[in-house]
Amino acid sequence: MTSLDAHRVVDAVWKMESARIVAGLVRMVGDVGLAEELAQDAVLAALEQWPEAGVPDNPGAWLMAVAKRRAVDHLRREERLDRGQEQLAHDLATRPDDGERDVDDVVNALDGEVGDDVLRLMFVSCHPVLSTEARVALTLRLIGGLRTDEIARAFLVSESAVAQRIVRAKRALADAHVPFEVPSGPDRAARLSSVLEVIYLVFNEGYSATAGDDLMRPSLCLEALRLGRVLAELAPDEAEVHGLVALMELQQSRSAARTGPSGEPVVLHEQNRGRWDPLLIRRGFAALLRARQAGGPLGPYVLQAAIAACHAGAATPEETDWPQIAALYEALVRVLPTPVAQLNRAVALAMAYGPRAGLTLVDTLNGEPALKGYHLLPAVRGDLLARLGRHDEARTEFERAASLTRNSAERAVLLRRAATCARTAEEARKAEEAGTVEEARKTKDGQEAREGRENPKAQTARDPREALDEAAEAPDQVADTGTAGTAGEARDEAEEARAARDEAGAAGTAGAAVTLGRAMTLFLTRPGLSADTMRSYRQTLTRLCRHLGEDVPLRDVTSHRIAEVFAAAWGTAAGATWNRHRGALRSFAAWAAGHGWAAADLAAPLDRRPEPRGRTRPIDRARLESLWERPDLPLRERALWLLLYESAAPAEWALSLNVEDLDLPGMRGEVKARGHWLRWQSGTAALLPLLVGDRRRGPLFLADRRPGPGRMPAAADLCPHTGRGRLSYERAEYLFKRATAELDSEGGGYTLHRLRHSRLAHLGEDGWSAPMLMSLSGHASARTLHGFVRVPRPADTVA
Repeated sequence: MTSLDAHRVVDAVWKMESARIVAGLVRMVGDVGLAEELAQDAVLAALEQWPEAGVPDNPGAWLMAVAKRRAVDHLRREERLDRGQEQLAHDLATRPDDGERDVDDVVNALDGEVGDDVLRLMFVSCHPVLSTEARVALTLRLIGGLRTDEIARAFLVSESAVAQRIVRAKRALADAHVPFEVPSGPDRAARLSSVLEVIYLVFNEGYSATAGDDLMRPSLCLEALRLGRVLAELAPDEAEVHGLVALMELQQSRSAARTGPSGEPVVLHEQNRGRWDPLLIRRGFAALLRARQAGGPLGPYVLQAAIAACHAGAATPEETDWPQIAALYEALVRVLPTPVAQLNRAVALAMAYGPRAGLTLVDTLNGEPALKGYHLLPAVRGDLLARLGRHDEARTEFERAASLTRNSAERAVLLRRAATCARTAEEARKAEEAGTVEEARKTKDGQEAREGRENPKAQTARDPREALDEAAEAPDQVADTGTAGTAGEARDEAEEARAARDEAGAAGTAGAAVTLGRAMTLFLTRPGLSADTMRSYRQTLTRLCRHLGEDVPLRDVTSHRIAEVFAAAWGTAAGATWNRHRGALRSFAAWAAGHGWAAADLAAPLDRRPEPRGRTRPIDRARLESLWERPDLPLRERALWLLLYESAAPAEWALSLNVEDLDLPGMRGEVKARGHWLRWQSGTAALLPLLVGDRRRGPLFLADRRPGPGRMPAAADLCPHTGRGRLSYERAEYLFKRATAELDSEGGGYTLHRLRHSRLAHLGEDGWSAPMLMSLSGHASARTLHGFVRVPRPADTVA
């Protein structure tokens, strides 16, 4: 082993074992500073010996044994030994040295377990006698095992400043004669609160950095999560500990979606929820369940975790239960009556009951000393003012927020919001000054819109070929990506406008009084809209309301302002995403123009973007054969993947199969929701009887474990024989990617969508026609198979 290798191994072992080693030494010598020095001596010994002798089988135990011997040597040299320490030194001196196990037996016989030592060390390093900064630095050093330079780099302060904090903290603990113990009674609750506060401070600094160029520092988040999980194991009966872990797990699950392509912040309601980590969400819900099982009154961390769970349980922003979140915040401010909690409650009230309700509460916080330099107070107030159409005031608040934050990414976003408000306010003033001229223009626009409806050639409408292409590909897009609403874009906009015009006319709304928010409500509540279409349209129009303000008159919304919103929200999005939102806007614009409320050209500056529709590159047959032949492949995965390949069906269809839907002798299964039979071949036929066993009902493909009480699926998705739920698409996709990572030249693994399309490609190569592929795979249109076989046009058909 080279010296560099030794450094790497020692560094890794130290981060995992430092808390246990230092805690054991503190119990021996009674001094945190001395204990850390002795532990560092052991690290130096490892750096000297391991390059020549090699890494021991148990490197953590080796470091612990060497450090304890250093402690014994120190005790022998000191004359101020108490009786217990003298006896310890005598035993160690007179016993034969049989190695590290003998030393551990003697020292551990003093009292307690190693786990208790780490818990004691947590309470010592977070003692209230220390300042908050000192507690954080000392905890990361002693419990986290971070070096001084790592702590300094994480908090963007100098290394010397961190070193001084740690030295002063150790000296303060020694001067205060802080005992190495876990307090009991009221002292325990107070000290536990300090420990949780420190861990959450570390997490928050990583989750939303107070200074610097980066929005997040992931290393700090992960370190806080590790500390929280350690504490949860050491204090399993403390509800607040599990509440904190749940809160951090759920918040960390959103980390990948919190920044855009350029590192800019993405607020919660605009995040791509498909990028949220499902594993961390499940861990968060499990920790929240343990907190509830621990009992006791609901503390601040449990309540905050419940709020995070409301967000994690919503598939889309529109499905978020904001009234429930507002109620939870009301309970939170009763146990944690801080101005920041009140500010968060104001946001929840605004989302649940409108921006005026939130602004009323925010205005009561302006005089709070604790929020004087808090940039989120003017940021929240600016957002609420913008939603109310008070753009001049909103601009001032955003500029003030930008001047208060020390984070560059946040500052850039706030300044952009301020500039948008300034432009919007200026446009409103110009429109007001135009007066009757503007009204005349609106009248002319309305007349042109009406003429356009009577003369289709004059109407600004989508190319019907575009709508047809989208409608043809919509089923596959929904099945493969889980994105709903694409088919809704292909709806005939003229029919929508006529239906909406009849309903809005019955509502008796005057055109001059219609606001953007009111128009959106009328547009989405028309009869005949499917749930998927309504959800897709709502995503687009809600974004417009947030940027432009719900109370802004619809007649003041211009195509220029619409283009700015689209550029900011979806400027870097894929073509399919851009076109989906563009289609929703075009439908809304045509509908509004039909009432004379808005110009018909609101979407004119938005050009349709090309969507790549090239043939999916199939997985090589030989690679798939090697996958089927792997001896370590579990039965469930082998059966699912062979079924998907042999049937060429969407993964959702296969995962929806129930045992009672199978016709094993006929080698087929019925997808009742689709009215389609999946057909497989001999490979799947040989595996399914083994997979089914003696089960007679319930899902065919089952999850790994039984669901927890808080995540109980519907009865139809629960196996009555095993108690396990249905295997999810996300889990199935993850397992396939992991198993095929070595086969994929790019290293990321293949998707289930690509497995299905590989089968279609292989069958096309074998001479299957489009009708044959449609019959097997369930494709509703031959047009969607053009990448695999040649679909004849009418001109090619011989009469």
